[in-house]
Amino acid sequence: MLKSLLNVLLNTTIALFTFLQQKMKKQKEFLRMRDDHKLAFKKIKQQILAFCLRHSYRYNGKSHWTAAHLKWLRSLTPEALYKEILDEYLLTYQNLSDKLERMNKRIEELASLEEYREAVKKLCCFIGVRTHTALSVLVEVGDFKRFASAKNFASYLGLVPGENSSGENQTRLGITKAGNRHIRLLLTEASQCYARGKIGFKSKELKSRQSGNTPEIIAYADKANERLRRRYYKMVLGSCKKHNVAKNSNSKRTCLLYVGHDDRLYCLTL
Repeated sequence: MLKSLLNVLLNTTIALFTFLQQKMKKQKEFLRMRDDHKLAFKKIKQQILAFCLRHSYRYNGKSHWTAAHLKWLRSLTPEALYKEILDEYLLTYQNLSDKLERMNKRIEELASLEEYREAVKKLCCFIGVRTHTALSVLVEVGDFKRFASAKNFASYLGLVPGENSSGENQTRLGITKAGNRHIRLLLTEASQCYARGKIGFKSKELKSRQSGNTPEIIAYADKANERLRRRYYKMVLGSCKKHNVAKNSNSKRTCLLYVGHDDRLYCLTL
C-alpha cells in the first residue's frame, strides 16, 4: 500500500514538473535566443577592435563603446576596400545593438506577466540579479521545491566540486560543470558584482529594484548580499584565493538565495 502511494506521488510530481516545463518552454527559448545574440554582439565588438588594431588606429579616449568612441569609429577613413569592411562591421554592430534593445524590452514585458511578476521582483532584490537573470532562473528551473536543499540545486547547476578519489587517497577537482550551463553562467556573472563595492553598500539601482517588496524580503536579501560580499573579500584578501575561485564559491552559495534553508525563506516563497 505504501509503495503504491509513493509511486502515485512520484508520478504526480513528474507530471507536474513536465507540465511546468512545457508551459515555460517558449519563454526559455526566447531568453536563450537573446543570449545567443549577446554573444554575437560581444564577438562583433572584438572583431572591430581587432580590425582597428591591425591597421594602427588607436583611440585615445577613456573607454570603448561610448558615444564618443562610436563617433570616432565612424569618422575613420581607411583606404579602398578597408572602408567597406569597417562599414559592414559597424552596420552589424548597430543591428545587433538594436535587436538586443528590442529583446530586452520584450523580456521586461514577459517578466511583468502575472505568473512571473512577484517572483522576478523578489529575486531582483539581490546584487547582480536583474530582470533577465531572474526570469531565466525561473523558467529554466521550473519548480524549486523539487530540490531538497541548496546543495542539490548547486549540484544540478554543476557548481559543486568534483572528486577523483581511490581508497584513502582523496583528490578534489574543480567544479563539475555538469548540469544546466545556462543558469550556471548567469549566476557566475551575477557573482562578479560582489567583487565591487563596500560591504553593506546599496546602490540607487538596487534600492529601486527592491522597492515594492515586503520588509522581510528586503531584509533577507540585504543579509545575503552582505554575507556574500564579506565572504568574497575574506577569501581574496584574507585567504589569498584567486578572484575566480572566490567568485565560483559565491556562485555556489548564491543557490542558497534561491532555494533557501527553511520553510519561511523557501526560495523567497516562489
